[in-house]
This record gives sequence, structure tokens and C-alpha cells, in this order.
Amino acid sequence: MKEKTGIVDTLEERQPYITRKQEKGETIPLACDNNSLAGAISQRACVYSGARVVLNPVTDAIHLVHGPIGCAGYTWDIRGAKSSGIETNRSSFSTDMKEIDVVFGGEKKLSNAIDELMGLYSPPVIFVYSTCIVGIIGDDLEAICKTASQKHNIPVLPIKSEGFKGNKSDGYKAACDALKQLIKKPKNEEAEENKPELSSELRKPKINILGDFNVAGDVWLIKPLFEQMGIEVIVSMTGDSTAKTISRAAEADLNLVQCSGSMTYLAKWMQKEYGIPYLSASFFGIEDISLALRKTAEYFGSEEMKKKAEAILKIETSRIMPEISRIRDRVKGKKAAIYMGGPAKALTLIKGFAELGMEIVIIGTQTGKKEDYEQISYSVRDGTVIVDDANPLELAELLVKQKADLMVAGVKERFIAYKLGVAFCDFNHDRVVEFEGFDGFVNFAREVDASINSPVWKAVRQRTLKPETAESERKSERSEVKEKISGEPHAKQYKDISMEPDFLHPERDAALESQV
Repeated sequence: MKEKTGIVDTLEERQPYITRKQEKGETIPLACDNNSLAGAISQRACVYSGARVVLNPVTDAIHLVHGPIGCAGYTWDIRGAKSSGIETNRSSFSTDMKEIDVVFGGEKKLSNAIDELMGLYSPPVIFVYSTCIVGIIGDDLEAICKTASQKHNIPVLPIKSEGFKGNKSDGYKAACDALKQLIKKPKNEEAEENKPELSSELRKPKINILGDFNVAGDVWLIKPLFEQMGIEVIVSMTGDSTAKTISRAAEADLNLVQCSGSMTYLAKWMQKEYGIPYLSASFFGIEDISLALRKTAEYFGSEEMKKKAEAILKIETSRIMPEISRIRDRVKGKKAAIYMGGPAKALTLIKGFAELGMEIVIIGTQTGKKEDYEQISYSVRDGTVIVDDANPLELAELLVKQKADLMVAGVKERFIAYKLGVAFCDFNHDRVVEFEGFDGFVNFAREVDASINSPVWKAVRQRTLKPETAESERKSERSEVKEKISGEPHAKQYKDISMEPDFLHPERDAALESQV
């Protein structure tokens, strides 16, 4: 039963998941980090999807989905991650389980699929994902993978990702557990021991970038910045990574974690297992890029590296600021709504919009934890709506009530915005333009400008959530126009012309949109 929350109309059980930014010093009263409410049609993905988005960018791996064909189809090329070499990951493989496999089991089918893929591709690693149906019928995924691994002498790794057993965050963890098995101990044990001394000229400092998936080629704009500082980037996990580069991850002196939701678990494990510390970092927006380079140089304690970092920041900032300033003048004061999968992207977007002079009126995530929302609350203005695991109806009503000019989210939310006449920017893994780095931020600013200031919004009336109100307003307007025109001297000449063309009828909105 629906009940008023004070912000939007929603299910009573959803009330604790929607709130406003609190006064300073007050704890944010927001429920979060729970499984999605049954019947609420949540936007959150399942365990299997969470595992797939993390592992799919491993470019030379075979990704085999043990389950119905629909699961493989849903996550085909799910990250839009680019590769600088082999692209085996662009193909999606499935055991395509049918009703007969559900009855008699799919273990033999899975074993045969692995043998066939080995003969066709000879990959260095195979990830085998379990789906809901596999968890229900009880196929022994681990035993099949272990036998196949011994037979073919490569890692065949089972990903325990039955969709119903948790949420997207559990999928992240399952993916990280698989990555742990690929990481090997460094060959030179002695060189790995005195890591705080690495600022000396003994060898080149090394880092890993965790939680960057090279969407649209993002990583290729970040690596050169660190290389100019004299730092080697061993691997980006998992964007444009291979089984070989992942195996070298333990050689690093420092991990930079961008997507905290998906990779903090792995970073903590590497700290415990190999003594590699980690720092949180973001490569979106001028402020966060500057902070990432400076924090990294500070960690290594090299004055020369600090000077190089400052030189890079000065040159790059001076280069892009004229364009950023031009766009800022066009979008300043506009209101933005943010709905991200993870809290790290939501937080970095707050800073990015501040640099463009825009105001945040709605912010939410699918997988945020209490500490994440507290940090978000500290970063936004009073009155900003904060929401966890929202559903489409809640998002639609929030966009209207908060009078958002732009929504930044993933592809699932695109159509909510467009149907309400709100501009949209895809910040998720379906985009085709880089948003990270200095040039990436310019790309983002241009897309925001193009979307908000598109001429189409002059022809499309922003819709409301109450069609009966909108209909009465339209009838009133048509009546006023009709009276005004009929009173004009020339009205008699056009008495046979319809005053209500087909494309103005509310039940024929599709016609209006097609003409626009």
C-alpha cells in the first residue's frame, strides 16, 4: 500500500531509503546496504551481473556462462571496455541450458563446453559463471572446473554468482575471489621487502589501478600521466587487462582504488597478503585528478616526482580551462540528478558538477553503504534528496519535484528522463566517449552542454506525473487560443481549418515526438 513519505509517494517499506541532506552534525537517517525490496522493481542488478561487470574486461579470457542463454545475452559486452590487443572477451559463451538439463543436470554439458572452447581459442584462463538455475539444481561447478583445470593446465575458475543469493555487491566479491587466484607471488622476494625505500633510484616505482574498466578507453588517458611522473602502471583491474598482467599485480608498491565498491575487498586482501598499501583515487574532474597525482607522489616521497606532478597539472589545466570556462557559462545554475551504481562515481560527480557551476538536487546509488551516504551528505547542499536503490517510479517523481534539468545515470534510466522531457547523460559503461583524465572531463562537459541546451527541449513540453492535470491544462489553453483566433477579423476565411491537429492530441504523443 502506498503512503506519503514527505518527499515522494512510494511503498511504506521504501520510506527509510529516501531522505534529504541533514543539517551539519546530524547522522543521515537512510537505510541502505540491504537486498532489494520484493515487488519494488529495483534498478539494482543481480549477483551474476555484478561478477560479470568486474571480470568481463579481462581481454584474453573466455567468459562462459553456465545457465540459460538469456543470462549470457543480458551481459554480452556489458562493460563497453576497450582493448589494446586481443578481444576474446567480446564474444559471449553459454552452455544454453534447456528444460532437459534442469531435470538431468548440466555438468556434462559444461564439461564438453570447456573442452570445445579450449580447442577453439586456447585461452590462458576461463571464467565459469553460475546462474540462478545452477544454484537451484545443484551442479558441482567447482568439481567440473577443477577437473578441467588439471586436464588443460590452465586456471578454470568457478564464479559462484547465483543471482538470487544476494545483490550486486556480492557479485563484486565473487569476482575478486577469482582474481585472487590469478595473482602470483613476486619472483624477486628480496626486492619486495623494503617497499618504503622505493623513492630511491634502485628501481622504477610501480602501481596498480583497481576499479577502472577502460570504458571507452578511459585508462589510456590516465596511464600516460603516471608514466610522465616516472611510475610504471602494471595493470588496471580489470580494464584492458590480461591474465598475464593480472598475475604480476603483486609486484606493485601501491594500489590506487577508483571503484571502491568493486575493488576495496581485493585491495585489502593484497595489503594483508603482500603488504601492498592502497589509496582511494578518482580520475574524473580537475580536482580529483589533481588529488590523485599529488597523493601518489606524496606516498613515494620523491621531490622530483612531486615537481613532475605539479608541472603536468599546470600544463593540462591551462590547456583545458578555456573550453571548461566557456561551457560553464552555458550550464551554470542548472540542476542535476545523479543515480550511479556505486558511491565512488556519485561522489566524484559532485565535484565535477561544482566545477561546471551546476547544483545537485538528487543523488543516489544502487550499492552505497552508510559511510558512503554520510560522505555524500557532507558534500551536497541542504535539501538535496538522497536515495538508495531507487525504482523507476521514485526516480520519475523525484525528477519532476526537484525540477532537474539533467539526469546522469546508466542506460536503464535514460528513458525515464527522456519521457519527462529531462536532458540525460550516460556516465555508465554504455558510453562511447572517454570521461576520465583532462580530455575526458572536457568530453563530459561538452556532452552535458549539448544535452541540456539541445534545441529539442524547446519543442517538447516537460511532462507531469498526473496526466489528468496536464490534460485539463491543455484543454484550457486550446480553448483560450480558439476564442482569441475566432475573434480576429480574418477568422472567417479559415473557419473550415481544424483548430486541433492530430499531433496535439494527448493520446497521440508518439506523433508529436516523431515530428520533433
